[in-house]
Amino acid sequence: MPDTRRTEEGTFASSEVAFDVEAVPGAGRRAASLTRRRFLAVSAFGLAGVCASLALPGCSTSKNIVVEKGEETPVDTKLTFFGCKYESINVAAIEEILREYMDGHPNVYVSYEGIKSRPYYEALEKRLASGNGDDVFMVDHDTELLFEERGYLADLSDLRTVPTFSALALGQMRSESRILYVPTSISAFGLYCNTDLLAAHGVAAPRTIGEFESACETFLSAGIVPLVANNDISLKTLAIARGMAEVYAADDANKRIEALSDDPEALSAQLRPGLDLVERFVKKGYVDAALALETEKTANDLEQFATGQYPFMLTGAWASVRVRDMAPDLAYEVHPYPVLDGDPVLVVNVDTRVSVNANGAHVDAAKDFATFFTEPSAIARFANSQCSFSPLEGNAAPDDEALGPLAGAFASGVVIGSDDNIHLPVWGAARKSVVSLLEGASAADAQDLMRSLLAEEADGDR
Repeated sequence: MPDTRRTEEGTFASSEVAFDVEAVPGAGRRAASLTRRRFLAVSAFGLAGVCASLALPGCSTSKNIVVEKGEETPVDTKLTFFGCKYESINVAAIEEILREYMDGHPNVYVSYEGIKSRPYYEALEKRLASGNGDDVFMVDHDTELLFEERGYLADLSDLRTVPTFSALALGQMRSESRILYVPTSISAFGLYCNTDLLAAHGVAAPRTIGEFESACETFLSAGIVPLVANNDISLKTLAIARGMAEVYAADDANKRIEALSDDPEALSAQLRPGLDLVERFVKKGYVDAALALETEKTANDLEQFATGQYPFMLTGAWASVRVRDMAPDLAYEVHPYPVLDGDPVLVVNVDTRVSVNANGAHVDAAKDFATFFTEPSAIARFANSQCSFSPLEGNAAPDDEALGPLAGAFASGVVIGSDDNIHLPVWGAARKSVVSLLEGASAADAQDLMRSLLAEEADGDR
């Protein structure tokens, strides 16, 4: 597991390395306090810049760090920001926003620490439970449910940026009586299509489940495993797309979601067709189950697809920029999921959710920073850097051309992968159920597992 220890003043940590400002030319440590200008010399130019300066492994940037010397301003308030965005491309956008905030708040500094998602949530829960939680942190649907019960989340209903969010985002944020997070992006999940490989085999990007399975059979007959899948989001979002599509397309969608909200039996039954679909894909060999169990999200899966030897990959749209960096000559498009007999289904999440520690020492300052982080200019920069849609009015699409098919589908309606109006941890339960399918379980067994996982949470709420 990555090092998740709290760093001291002037020390910054990533998922792989921790280093001190004293190691960086032109920066230094003060025994009593860290000045804003000294912090900016290291952190504001991003973890990526520091990695480049120190030539550390695992950093994908060629930029050199630039140290600006200037008047030193004593720091009155120190905010810590903890998140699951840890790669240099993520951190660079975050720290640019931090720098702008500190430029306007001379007596405040904000430090950011990011580690990989699943270890991140384990570390976050431990920090908050110990009473040493960060001022600002990222949450997802399942952790929000848990943290609300424990009183960790401050009410953000009075943030002035709340009215700027789109109806889709507000429908998630206002699912409870209070607003407990503000989103900074809407991520989408898609089917990556290697267009050159598809063309070489006379296959078009599939739009229906029939076309998808026919394409997979074509590649199998040619000795090619059709689908790259990771052990986290790939097949669970496929199952959610298939299982929940009719719910979100219904005229009474809100009523149907409400009926599923606290009912483990009904929700697991609703998702059963999706589990059946995954079971069929595994049994037919459309995905290498053993390989998928070992394939990490936004890492091994991208490496496999970047070889150009696979026709399809299931993962988040945010990975597009990384695929482009890994394989500049690879021609690909990202399409919504072809899981029905009719139109394909776009799965999205209102996410990169920022919450404030209700028990922190600087609640008002943290809320002020959260407001700044969700100003339209910051959202536009951050969401686009994530290859994600904006959560603000208009839901602006990312400018990555490969994601064009997703932008068209967004306007036609979406399925929300982890809907705040469903008060059960479907996101985590779906992952564990799909992993069981990769391990050889039947769809019936996977449904039983999902039901028990959801019921465990429901029983805990009573």
